[in-house]
Amino acid sequence: MSIRYTHAVLCRIPLSLRNCGEVQLEEAKKQHQALAELLRELGIDVIEMPPDENSPLCVFVEDIAIVCNGIALIAQPNEPSRHKEIEIIQTVLKKELEIPLIEISDKNACLDGGDVLFTGREFFIGLSRFTNEAGARAVAAAFPEYPCVPIKVAESKRLKALVTMAGSEVICVGAGKESQEVLKRIEREATYNYQTLTVPEDEAANVLYINGTLIHRICDEIPLSSKVFAEKVEFPIKVLSISELAKLSSGLSSCCLLVHRPRHIRNI
Repeated sequence: MSIRYTHAVLCRIPLSLRNCGEVQLEEAKKQHQALAELLRELGIDVIEMPPDENSPLCVFVEDIAIVCNGIALIAQPNEPSRHKEIEIIQTVLKKELEIPLIEISDKNACLDGGDVLFTGREFFIGLSRFTNEAGARAVAAAFPEYPCVPIKVAESKRLKALVTMAGSEVICVGAGKESQEVLKRIEREATYNYQTLTVPEDEAANVLYINGTLIHRICDEIPLSSKVFAEKVEFPIKVLSISELAKLSSGLSSCCLLVHRPRHIRNI
């Protein structure tokens, strides 16, 4: 089951991002702009929000919302510095894209969008220090039409740092022990049998599959995995550098919130 994306929400990089780690800010900006340009080449309507210097991680918009079937569940990050980002995302989704919003009522819930993998058939929710069981229950309540399966991951990792969708019903996963253990849990709990694409470098597992095109990191960043993608993938491939932003995130998926905006918006 393939999703046809129409829009992507991005947030430009604040100068304050340099305070979060050894990030080369100018190179990070070039990489981020290249992502925006590529999304437009693929026919995506890109909305770029201005940077917020008080929220250094605001570029990682995936963490702040989960959008599916014409509605958006607003996430609940456990990092207080990110709470200001919620209002901005809400405004963009509601006023610019006219997408109905669902907010989490449980104050004890923690939910990070980077822990939410939607396959087109079901949700897998990574349980880590970023997302707890109450957060997973919020996803299940927001999208009751789909199975919602909690998957334990390492405390320091988001689920989508380990597995992403690399095609319709194809899961991309790293060859490392931690990634393979997560894959086994997914296969054990899944309601559908997926194909898998295993890549040698774990950092290569975070890809974007957008409207029939696979986007992965450039060969210099994932030399072994680039060969696997070239040999195994039979549809169009595009490559991007994400080396600087990946120092602080799961990779490519972290930097954009992909949206399928239906012609007829759902009422909730």
